[in-house]
Amino acid sequence: MLTTAAQGVFPIAPTPFLPDGRVDDFSTDRLIDHYLQAGANGITILGIMGEAPKLDQSEAMAFAERCIVRAQHLPFIVGVSAPGFAAMRTLARSVMEKGAAGVMIAPPPSLRTDDQIVTYYAQAVEAIGADIPFVIQDYPLTLSVIMTPGVIRRIIMDNPSCVMLKHEDWPGLEKISTLRKYEADGSLRHVSILTGNGGLFLDFEMERGADGAMTGYAYPELLIDIVRLSRAGKRDQAHDLFDAHLPLLRYEQQQGIGLAVRKYTLMRRGILTSDAQRKPGSGLTATAKAEVDYLLSRLAHQDPLARL
Repeated sequence: MLTTAAQGVFPIAPTPFLPDGRVDDFSTDRLIDHYLQAGANGITILGIMGEAPKLDQSEAMAFAERCIVRAQHLPFIVGVSAPGFAAMRTLARSVMEKGAAGVMIAPPPSLRTDDQIVTYYAQAVEAIGADIPFVIQDYPLTLSVIMTPGVIRRIIMDNPSCVMLKHEDWPGLEKISTLRKYEADGSLRHVSILTGNGGLFLDFEMERGADGAMTGYAYPELLIDIVRLSRAGKRDQAHDLFDAHLPLLRYEQQQGIGLAVRKYTLMRRGILTSDAQRKPGSGLTATAKAEVDYLLSRLAHQDPLARL
């Protein structure tokens, strides 16, 4: 079971597809194996960047089960966000029965007030069951739901089954600091904080009190190294390594094509067979692919991992 002590890097896995739209089982196995070999502390599947809404219920379950079986000793977090609580409950309880460690719940974009957000999470917990550990996904850039530190504190304190915050506010460094201050003054119990946004702010997020990363950058090894160096107090080394990857991190964060960049890079690394997304989905032009290739060639001078 996922607990508040979780830390390290939980890469968010993209869902591999074949050019005809079918789930690519072979690439799925290779992707999970890569995360294992890289030293991931856990894996997150069926997130927003995992194209979860494009899978039907049976596909989502089959994909989750395949991933969990492939790396049985790692904790898996499964995104179960859905328009209705019935579908959320079915998927949440099904994946937990298959061995998942916990689930992640994102707020629907229709929520506007603090009370609406707090009530939604209370109802979600009631729907899936208070015995399932869950992660709050705070991603206002995509979901348009603004969760203040005070709202997050209310959700955590009202729901003992909340064990983690997936933090991807932007800018969000002060939010991490505020939450850790709440914890220090006793008004908030400890939960794990893992950060997203493709790792774009991970260097300083670790210094602000994050426990690690939960995101999908095409080089999870970089995220793992940054967390390791930061914990060891090797600040300059962490920032030097981070800076080498920053151009590719930045390029991958472009709205609308970020997943296409990530999948293309993973394909160039030999991890995915295809960079296909299930329709509707964006692709990269030949010019954009050449730009990614150029960034990879430059990165290879600084980090051997980028040598294709």
